[in-house]
Amino acid sequence: MSDRYQVFANSALGRMLIRNLGLPAPLALDRFDPSKPLVNGPVLLGAAPGGELVAPLSHVLKNIHAEAYAGAQDHVHRAAADAGLNLRMYNEDKGQKFKAYVFDATGIMNSDQLVELYNFFHPIARQLLNSGRVLVLGRTPELCACPKHATAQRALEGLTRAIGKEFKKGMTSQVVYVAPGAEDQIESTVRFFLSAKSAYVSAQVVRVSPSDTKPAIDWSKPLAGKTALVTGASRGIGEAIADVLARDGAHVVCLDIPAQEADLQRVAARIGGSVLGLDITSAEAPQKIVDHFKGKGLDIIVHNAGVTRDKTLANMTPQQWGLVLNINLSSEERINDALLANNVLNANGRVICVSSISGIAGNMGQTNYAVSKAGVIGMVQSMVPVLKDKGVTINAVAPGFIETAMTAAIPFAIREAGRRMNSMSQGGLPVDVAETIAWYASPASAGLSGNVVRVCGQSLIGA
Repeated sequence: MSDRYQVFANSALGRMLIRNLGLPAPLALDRFDPSKPLVNGPVLLGAAPGGELVAPLSHVLKNIHAEAYAGAQDHVHRAAADAGLNLRMYNEDKGQKFKAYVFDATGIMNSDQLVELYNFFHPIARQLLNSGRVLVLGRTPELCACPKHATAQRALEGLTRAIGKEFKKGMTSQVVYVAPGAEDQIESTVRFFLSAKSAYVSAQVVRVSPSDTKPAIDWSKPLAGKTALVTGASRGIGEAIADVLARDGAHVVCLDIPAQEADLQRVAARIGGSVLGLDITSAEAPQKIVDHFKGKGLDIIVHNAGVTRDKTLANMTPQQWGLVLNINLSSEERINDALLANNVLNANGRVICVSSISGIAGNMGQTNYAVSKAGVIGMVQSMVPVLKDKGVTINAVAPGFIETAMTAAIPFAIREAGRRMNSMSQGGLPVDVAETIAWYASPASAGLSGNVVRVCGQSLIGA
């Protein structure tokens, strides 16, 4: 459904009225275009003294052919040069604009040193281009050796969340915590968050862990040779997930209930995939999925299928409660159990789940849905050690307001509130969820497991 307010806001008359009346100004966001550079503009790299990630960051910036700058920080220029990246000098020219700021905060060891954040970001706060990116990297607080170090690193989350609300102009802001020994696992995450693929992901916290998996990868087709199963693939977010995984090289098996067979066939034909018509809540569904992939194995499963049956708890029937919990949560557990018991998931496999901000913040009239989606988060976090022994990762996305047929049916006032109550003043698109899932699915994302990333434009509800 078209967002008419956004269209008007980006017209000449709309921009004038919105500026004069102080109304939300939802810019058209940059989204991924393979014909454009991954980062379509200059990148400014900085680091606190003692930063330990300048070299691996420089390696990534070199690989993506970024136009990279740094200020008068000798330690940054030296570390970058050692990594093969020749940084251009930034001389505090107020006319210089940047597409991205990247800051290595790993050297911040106590609260006094948090002034390094101010020193870096204050002078350049007004120099970020539209749809710009802010990426701060630190050390995982839970793994810090002393409380003061952990305290200072946890403080980074406040910075990136506040910046996400202050800088505006369709920008995004994230913090990535890198565990010791995981320095060689950051590339897929840095690429994702600097690119237009992360258009509607902001104010998120991601943890990267060590992994022995270091695959050679074609970044233009990272999923080449992989087989993916997407449930609920006949329309909306599921269809977008199938599209993006296929774009990245995967053979996608599109699953939905038999009643959606025609739409499934349409999606699969367009992307060169195949169809599996199946009700995931049926008793035989887990075994049928196992049988379908036995012998060839499965590399990626995306648990996307879900339903809502909204009522206040006082008015909800047992059937409405049970249906939502069964489809959105219990069926996923049963399918995962069957895949694991029969060794169907291949090495370096991916389990990716679709939760919701309703599962994080709750929502009136959605107790059943909120319980199911909070349960998905619990499943992701509790399954990490189980799957780690099998070389498989598990992560989740938690969408906010996404423009789909379901949200188009929401009453006008509620729909407009959902669109505007985020830092970008607009709804997201199904492709925004799909791009985040493709990042998790990449063979280069072996250091990501147990993460729950909101795709919500930094929703002010449950923020």
